[in-house]
Amino acid sequence: MATRVKSMDKRNALLKATLNLVNNNGFHDAPMSKIAKMAKVSPATIYIYFENKQDLINQLYLEVKMAFTQYAFKGYCSEMPVKKAFDYIWHNIADYKLKEVDEAWFLSQCDNTIMIDEASREEGLKQLQPLLDLWERGQKEGIIKEMSPYLLYAYTIYPLAFLMNSQKRGYYHLDDKSLEQALQAAWDSIRI
Repeated sequence: MATRVKSMDKRNALLKATLNLVNNNGFHDAPMSKIAKMAKVSPATIYIYFENKQDLINQLYLEVKMAFTQYAFKGYCSEMPVKKAFDYIWHNIADYKLKEVDEAWFLSQCDNTIMIDEASREEGLKQLQPLLDLWERGQKEGIIKEMSPYLLYAYTIYPLAFLMNSQKRGYYHLDDKSLEQALQAAWDSIRI
């Protein structure tokens, strides 16, 4: 019996199809049959790469989250002053969300679904460690308010998702001025 050789092209096509279907139809209206059809593979092929839909969604989430955090922290140096480092990371995140709209939209949906299992969420959270470390350093230096990292994220990063989603839907346009205002509002919400 010949063993099937895994193809990265097929796996990537399945991930891309899943991202597209989830973004356009939601998690529950992205059945494996539609994913396979969009990826131009047989439904059985999916199970060569993924155990089930949950595994497919979790792996996609982790790959997108990893790409997001690599972008967010590119060029970042932990020796930067807290405010400068915050501005730098925040701008990288905004830039990612503006350039990688489909991936940012997917991550935004992942924040609000039970489809992502707890182990994958925890792994995704680990990817943000440089930002968590920065906030902790800012708190120790008396620059950032003493509050949970979840609150810090909610006040500083999560509003970007709202703005990007509003722009995607055509309700709002982000320009340089509004991005700087958003950054200032984010910083003002957490600084002492």
